[in-house]
Amino acid sequence: MSTRHDTAAPPVKEGGAAPGRPPAALTEAEKRHRARLSRRWQRDLRWSPYAFVSPFFLLFLAFGLFPLVYTGWASLHQVELTAPTDMTWVGLRNYTRIFDDDFFWNAARNTLTIGVISTVPQLLMAMGLAHLLNYKLRASTFYRVAMLAPYATSIAAASLVFVLLFGRDYGMINWALHFVGIDAIDWQNDKWPSQIAVSSIVVWRWTGYNALIYLAAMQAIPQDLYESAALDGASRWKQFLHVTLPSLRPTILFTVVVSTIGASQVFGEPLLFDANKGASGGAEHQFQTLGLYLYEQGWVNQHLGRASAIAWTMFLILIVVGIVNYVISRRLRASS
Repeated sequence: MSTRHDTAAPPVKEGGAAPGRPPAALTEAEKRHRARLSRRWQRDLRWSPYAFVSPFFLLFLAFGLFPLVYTGWASLHQVELTAPTDMTWVGLRNYTRIFDDDFFWNAARNTLTIGVISTVPQLLMAMGLAHLLNYKLRASTFYRVAMLAPYATSIAAASLVFVLLFGRDYGMINWALHFVGIDAIDWQNDKWPSQIAVSSIVVWRWTGYNALIYLAAMQAIPQDLYESAALDGASRWKQFLHVTLPSLRPTILFTVVVSTIGASQVFGEPLLFDANKGASGGAEHQFQTLGLYLYEQGWVNQHLGRASAIAWTMFLILIVVGIVNYVISRRLRASS
């Protein structure tokens, strides 16, 4: 009796996939279809990363690079706000005019002094607050969120409050100074008091932001360093000087550079501190910054060419700041 041999394919295991046909058994149409899929997959693998990052570059070209290049081109022309398409080539005359302008140098000095008055106390206070928040405190999350409240407050609202505080006749600051025997100070019309008042707005808005940056850097410092310092008899203050500060050098450098860039672009605070004077920065331009000077030339006097030259001058100043930051950071890395 002859036996019949079963030539059927072995059953597929549960949960597995059916075996595909060998390439030799494929028809020509199926081979072409697989080749198209393979080429499509290769193109997707090669070009999809560029498609994912392209929105950023498109937005940067439209709102970053193009305005920068166009501003540089406009700075070489005489062009007015009333007719922005009518340009007359003047070369570097806009730059030579602003460098011979006493108001430009006054704005540059005001920007420097306001930057120093606001940056130094701001970073020192931020360091102290971060050091306190680094300890285990009750409701520490609440305090950390509260640090960002001034940063989240609009410049207009903050400036309005500080204008009321620094009022000459009814301000709370002069009211408090009266009790210690100091006469009323005209915060808006005197040079140094007005710059201190404007700087106080900047300090109030950015201290908490920098404090959180310092706090994040402090929490990244290994606790073994503090334990070793404590075993050697170092007090809290010596631990802060010899452990915390050296470990925070890159972070301190970062905040100094960012604060310097921000100070060179101060605009909203001095503009709103004396809204009656507008972009002039006081009756005698005593707290007019470079940002206000640019705004005054471009949108008040309607000289877009000169405003563009001022903008590019500020841009070159920021480049110099970046180069100084790079040199200092390299030396810090080399010395560590």
